[in-house]
Amino acid sequence: MNPINEIAKIAHHVPLKELQDIHQRITDWVAGGGNEDDPYIWQQLRYAKRFVGE
Repeated sequence: MNPINEIAKIAHHVPLKELQDIHQRITDWVAGGGNEDDPYIWQQLRYAKRFVGE
């Protein structure tokens, strides 16, 4: 499972402001040398899931 793909699947349930924040955090993380499957990205997925009740 890829956390970014999982965020994309539930994005339509996440309020725009929070989705933009998640996107910016992931972009900054990867641009700073982080990987797309780092624990920080999984944390962003858990945050997004709060809006869909998972």
